[in-house]
Amino acid sequence: MRYASLVQGLSMVLYASARIRAQRCGSEILPQQVLAAEKDFALKSTIEALQANLSDIATMTVQVHFHVIAAESSVLGGWIRDHQVQSQILTLNRDFEYSGTGLRFELVNTTRTINPDWFHNVRSGNSFQRAMKTALRSGGARDLNIYSVGFTNASLLGYATFPLMYQFDPLDDGIVIHHATVPPGSKIPYNRGRTAVHEVGHWVGLYHTFQDGCSHVGDEVVDTPPEAGPAYGCQVGRDSCPEHTGLDAVHNFMNYSDDACMKEFTPGQVVRMRALLSIFRGIPM
Repeated sequence: MRYASLVQGLSMVLYASARIRAQRCGSEILPQQVLAAEKDFALKSTIEALQANLSDIATMTVQVHFHVIAAESSVLGGWIRDHQVQSQILTLNRDFEYSGTGLRFELVNTTRTINPDWFHNVRSGNSFQRAMKTALRSGGARDLNIYSVGFTNASLLGYATFPLMYQFDPLDDGIVIHHATVPPGSKIPYNRGRTAVHEVGHWVGLYHTFQDGCSHVGDEVVDTPPEAGPAYGCQVGRDSCPEHTGLDAVHNFMNYSDDACMKEFTPGQVVRMRALLSIFRGIPM
């Protein structure tokens, strides 16, 4: 979260006159991949079935493999301790439970690797990331791999793969986050664990709430109003697409607001994520 999607370019703007906006997310999905996913008949049929039974949601358990990549065994070097990892898992469970997603995250493994090259240089699609994931990734389509690193780009907080991508490149699957976003990290105001929540939102199939700007299609979810661009800080009452009904979803986990402002997924997002998990990750509804 705090992102730079190929589907929706981000403009870097000021949160206050004294600081640069966080990019928050570097998650990438090509337009043709979006079209392929959204035209899938099975996806539409599954969403319709879930909408009819939204009040009867079974619990899905996702096993988590957490990979700490550090430059050295210090806090500044990215050495995340066990209590921080547990705090991040707690945040994931709390936030996904609050919105009634039925998703539960279970930590099954934590690895720690000192590798300055990976820590500083990992980016989506580059050779450092490939080497890191080749060495560390565990499990299959149902398993969530989280990698914590220390991006040299100060504005980038994380990125993720989408469910559709697994069939093309299983090794690439997972989310990558800045180590200082893991609570209680030093990336204020992004240190409460919501970067991982946002990136897991992509991992389960959600787009940014501001996807495609004020377009009617937007993020493919009917109960998230169209939004011209990302919200920063906590801009309650913002209406960037006044020609459409509804205020901007500034409290939504798939926006760019400060961690303290983020608090929800919508029922429509819940239906979408569960459908995509069922179709592309084989996690039963």
